[in-house]
Amino acid sequence: MDLKARLHDSLHGARQTPLTKFEGLTEYDLRRPLPPTGSDLVGILRHLGGIEHAYLCETFGRPLPPPPLPDDWDEELWHNGDMWVRPTESSEAILAWYHAACEQADQTIQMLDLNSPGKVPQWDEAHSSTTLGDMIVIVLGEECRHGGHIDVVRELVDGRAGADYSDSAPRTSGRRTSPGSRQRPTSTPTRSHSWTNDLARLVAWNVDSPGSRP
Repeated sequence: MDLKARLHDSLHGARQTPLTKFEGLTEYDLRRPLPPTGSDLVGILRHLGGIEHAYLCETFGRPLPPPPLPDDWDEELWHNGDMWVRPTESSEAILAWYHAACEQADQTIQMLDLNSPGKVPQWDEAHSSTTLGDMIVIVLGEECRHGGHIDVVRELVDGRAGADYSDSAPRTSGRRTSPGSRQRPTSTPTRSHSWTNDLARLVAWNVDSPGSRP
């Protein structure tokens, strides 16, 4: 496998991690702003779609129609305003935008060589020139970074964490509601040994132990 194929394969793998974190969630959970910054799962995915589009589509003269944005959108884009969604925004449309951006990015990678030149419109003129290889590495890094971001937000939603989350997460009792529903699910542990016990031990070791406090 040559270098471009290896990088492209890694990018495909990095994209799959965020998408698995959307499985089985209600609309309510997809939009819950859990971290202090207000990020939610759908918003982070929109951000990733924007990264794919800006760096692997626009940079090489292959832009798509603009992504779904609210009427009051402004410079918040550069202040994490694309990390959360408003009530009027459709999670289905944002997911479709992400898939479309990734598909367009894939076509760019297939069409060009790693040394093919591009120009990033969002960067200042002195530093805007780049190559396909550089952009794949940047986008791969962003997908991995925000894949971990999505991991943490999903864990805050219902305790599901990591590739083996089905063995460690609480299971929702009853039937999952469909996207669009804002019903709040009720969770029960899937195993007798709760992660709460693990957390209590870690707190005792690292927070409550002598010498651990400032």
